[in-house]
Amino acid sequence: MTLSHIAVLGAEVKKASVEVAQASGAVRQEALRAAARALRAAQGEILEANEADLVAAQAAEIGATAIDRLRLDEGRIEAMARGLETVAGLPDPVGVTVDGSIRPNGLKVTRVRRPLGVIGVIYENRPNVTADAAGLCIAAGNAAFLRGSSTSIRSNVAVTAALRAGLVAVGLPAAAITLVEDTSHETAAAFMQLEGIIDCLIPRGGPALIGSMRAHATVPYVLDGGGNCHVYVDRAADLDMAIAIIVNAKTQRPGVCNAMESLVLHESVAAEVLDRLSSAMPEVRLLGDEAACGFRDDIEAATEEDFHIEFLDLVATVRVVADLDEAIDHVNRHSSGHSEAIVTDDVVAAERFLNEVDAAAVLLNASTRFVDGSELGLGAEVGISTQKIHARGPMGLEALTSIRWVIRGEGQTRT
Repeated sequence: MTLSHIAVLGAEVKKASVEVAQASGAVRQEALRAAARALRAAQGEILEANEADLVAAQAAEIGATAIDRLRLDEGRIEAMARGLETVAGLPDPVGVTVDGSIRPNGLKVTRVRRPLGVIGVIYENRPNVTADAAGLCIAAGNAAFLRGSSTSIRSNVAVTAALRAGLVAVGLPAAAITLVEDTSHETAAAFMQLEGIIDCLIPRGGPALIGSMRAHATVPYVLDGGGNCHVYVDRAADLDMAIAIIVNAKTQRPGVCNAMESLVLHESVAAEVLDRLSSAMPEVRLLGDEAACGFRDDIEAATEEDFHIEFLDLVATVRVVADLDEAIDHVNRHSSGHSEAIVTDDVVAAERFLNEVDAAAVLLNASTRFVDGSELGLGAEVGISTQKIHARGPMGLEALTSIRWVIRGEGQTRT
């Protein structure tokens, strides 16, 4: 697909975005419910397509984590459908007045939420992102322009067909959810350069995708960066709680961006925590600093680079610190800005960590796995922004709108 061809496809999406923006919230919400019904009805076709993707991926010997992200089953399809229905039940952000005032000259000024337009989403492996991203885009009055990876292309095509059926069922244009089926690198670069078509680009993938976007994108984008997430166990932590949080954050689903990648331990609790983790999560390979290696023979020496890595696997780094200051410094130097947690019963230490750690989400006595749109009441998320722009953290409906100033006068002129 050449740049001109993808531009033609984009022009159709752009036209459809106008119709979606003008549709009532009730119509957009019913479109999502219809799409959920279509997903359930197409379950057989979707699973058949997904099986073909899995066979090809296994032949290519991609890793177990990538296979897990790619795999669909009846439960995951049902979760996709329920996610659409949940988003359909959320308050419509479009047209909501954020605030307003009357100026001394009588001008009535309000700020109102409006759709962004065309949301471009470029993502890897996970076909559930097709439904999550499209659903949120439509609910917020936008069109969804999607470009998935070659590993999940058959699954994405099948899911997109069901979603488009939902749009058509309520009279919205099918092009409002459009998948780019050419998965070449050249097309990806062209997709990132659709100025005048894509109003906001959101990447969902690893360092290679983010690097490509930085190099090629000429449209506005939100950086959905990596998840080098930390859990710090303070000297005043409840260690039973700490072990449960660490195990959940690392092993419940290690291949996702909100999984723990680095464990930071106060020196007074390090020996006991590491000893207990040897039986609590024996499948996890630990790479530690000199102090950590001194507590267990099976901990491998970590390099400085290791502390910056998002492993997305059953691997984690360990750093032992002397105090809270050292812990905060370590987290801020190595964090990707995603999600950082502290386990402590010390209120002062907790507040310092929550205020001084620079991340999109900070947690006290809870697993980093909760930094997820559905867990935080957004219904779903189109991505997790690690930038300090209008959207930071999980991006739900409001993050897919912008603010329009509406000014009403009675003939006022400026002097």
